[in-house]
Amino acid sequence: MKTTNWAEDVNLTMLTDFYELTMANGYFEHGLKDKIAVFDMFFRKVPDEGGFAIMAGLNPLISYLKNLKFEADDIEFLRSKKLFSEEFLQYLADFKFTCDVWAAEEGMPIFPHEPVLIVRGPVIQAQFVETMVLLSINHQSLIATKANRIVRAAQGKAVMEFGSRRAQGSHGAIMGARAAYIGGCVGTACAICEKYYDIPALGTMAHSWVQMFDTEYEAFKKYAQVYPQSCTLLIDTYNVLKSGLPNAMKVFHEVVIPAGYRPGGVRIDSGDITYLTKKVRKILDENGFEDCPIVASNSLDEKIIETLLAQGAKIDSFGVGERLITSRSEPVFGGIYKLVAVEGEDGSYLPKIKISENVAKITNPGFKKVYRLFSRENDKAIADVVTDFNETIDDSRPYEIFDPEHTWKRKTVTDFYAKELLQPIFVNGECVYESPSVQEIQKFCKEQVGTLWDEVLRFDNPHEYYVDLSQTLWDIRADLLAKHGK
Repeated sequence: MKTTNWAEDVNLTMLTDFYELTMANGYFEHGLKDKIAVFDMFFRKVPDEGGFAIMAGLNPLISYLKNLKFEADDIEFLRSKKLFSEEFLQYLADFKFTCDVWAAEEGMPIFPHEPVLIVRGPVIQAQFVETMVLLSINHQSLIATKANRIVRAAQGKAVMEFGSRRAQGSHGAIMGARAAYIGGCVGTACAICEKYYDIPALGTMAHSWVQMFDTEYEAFKKYAQVYPQSCTLLIDTYNVLKSGLPNAMKVFHEVVIPAGYRPGGVRIDSGDITYLTKKVRKILDENGFEDCPIVASNSLDEKIIETLLAQGAKIDSFGVGERLITSRSEPVFGGIYKLVAVEGEDGSYLPKIKISENVAKITNPGFKKVYRLFSRENDKAIADVVTDFNETIDDSRPYEIFDPEHTWKRKTVTDFYAKELLQPIFVNGECVYESPSVQEIQKFCKEQVGTLWDEVLRFDNPHEYYVDLSQTLWDIRADLLAKHGK
């Protein structure tokens, strides 16, 4: 397992919105630099009208938080802005991250309106990390969620991430491939990801290889001579059925089999995929190549894959590019980072709320926990409950859950067990969490998605999973709304 993390190779401390710095200077000047504040990260809507999202991006965020340090040239740049006091610049020069952080583990299914990450600490620090919290979790959760949808649509057939060339920059390609693997892809075309994350780098040839030679047959033969042990041939450069497939089978007979191997596969990247794969499968089987896999690519996503399989396409694996790496159908995750509590003089936490005319934008106040309730009978997830931080859900007794907006909708849950969703990541600025490998995260993701009911998993009109507030937290929210005239 590789231990090097690509995200550690560059200092990203200054990758922050400028207002984090102007507010930090303001807090400093007004004597608030040590005031303890609590911020939640949450999101309001699952992409693609899905039933759930996948948490991802925590490991790179941990690397960022471990390495927060203002360099001398950062300080000089800020001094040149002529906005910041020398005392504040010295504070930044001596900066040390001392916050507490809790987060849902990568690979965990997550739902709207519940905290997926909490930061508690001096307000300057907790506010300053907002941009990277959102950048890392938003991007990778978006791609992991899209990948998981595509993998589930493939019905057990392997999905490879092929999108590096269409990603939004190098970070998008590398971190996107990582997130896609967490979501269930078997590998990636992005070679650097194997170097840093042990994600299998996969790929064979492009059309340009075939075009470089005088004939398609010669191109296939030359390739097979170099890679007889893993010979997958791209058969749609000219004509799949009239030349590509016949030439591929000829080369399999002449080069691959005599070398002691079986064909690695044939790939189709254009045309009517359903029609072509049915024809190709029939011809391969008739010629003794029943074990030769068929790979399909060409602007695929979960909807197209679902349709292809429903039409009886004979595909063994899929290469999915731009519509995965960019989450083209809905390219914004929309996570939010909001102040929810401030420590009072007596050490208690004063809840804070953000109110809007748009009801969906009203925040849940207070320092909180999140519990997931599971059925003891089948280990399926029943509901998530957001509670005050000092509350504990006693799963030895029946527990009443209710819709926080339509409070008459109530249900008493019995025969269940409760697990805290958010794990300690940093305590007083020291990392206390050992990040799993992406292979372990992928396995965890598959297991946790398996705890969801089929009604939540479906693509069209999924059941809305319950995310409820405890009675205590609901009362806090109601009191604050009443206080502010809502």
